[in-house]
Amino acid sequence: MDVKDVMNPNVVTCSLDTPIREVAQLMKQKSVSGIPVVDEGKVVGIVSEGDILKLLTVPEHGGLWLPSPFEVIEVPIRELLNWEETKNMLEDVGSKPIREIMTKSVYAIGPDASIEDAAAVITKHKINRLPVVYEDGTLVGIITRGDIIYGLGQL
Repeated sequence: MDVKDVMNPNVVTCSLDTPIREVAQLMKQKSVSGIPVVDEGKVVGIVSEGDILKLLTVPEHGGLWLPSPFEVIEVPIRELLNWEETKNMLEDVGSKPIREIMTKSVYAIGPDASIEDAAAVITKHKINRLPVVYEDGTLVGIITRGDIIYGLGQL
């Protein structure tokens, strides 16, 4: 069985300049965990939920800090300011283009490859999806782990 027999030809994509916030919303709306980034129909990157989740990593404040009696009043204000800084940082990040966080080196596979070959690439590189492309890089579909398992069940 070939990749073209089990791939999804209706691929959810985004462009290089799509804001990160829009990509996250698109993933939620379409119930997908990763999206190829295309430019003129060719795959130039890929973005996953993991790439977006990395943006939510908030730096830790090192060491144990105990307030003095005078600082007890200051603590809630300080924490409120830290939350506001974090919130503003996330709002700023959401407006940046996806090109800033996408994975640029994309593993892909051709439509005529076997699903065993696709499984080998996915397993070797510990990825969840493979864009299916023609030799010139034009996107024609996507194959996921679930598609491969479904295909193997059809054999």
